[in-house]
Amino acid sequence: MHRINPAKLQLSKWTAVQPVNREKHFLVTELYRDEAGTVVEIELQAVLTGRSQRCDWRALRDAGHWRMGWQ
Repeated sequence: MHRINPAKLQLSKWTAVQPVNREKHFLVTELYRDEAGTVVEIELQAVLTGRSQRCDWRALRDAGHWRMGWQ
């Protein structure tokens, strides 16, 4: 499990362990916060296609699905 500071996720790079539709490399383009300013979701953008998806930032801690950086 990765140790992640959610406040520092903006523009971080991630690699999908199991690429789907040749989308392997992703960039965090947006942080979504609640009323208290706590990060609750992120937007991941695929580098190859530009497709974006929202997900819970805690999903990035799963080493079975995500690796830090572009590999």
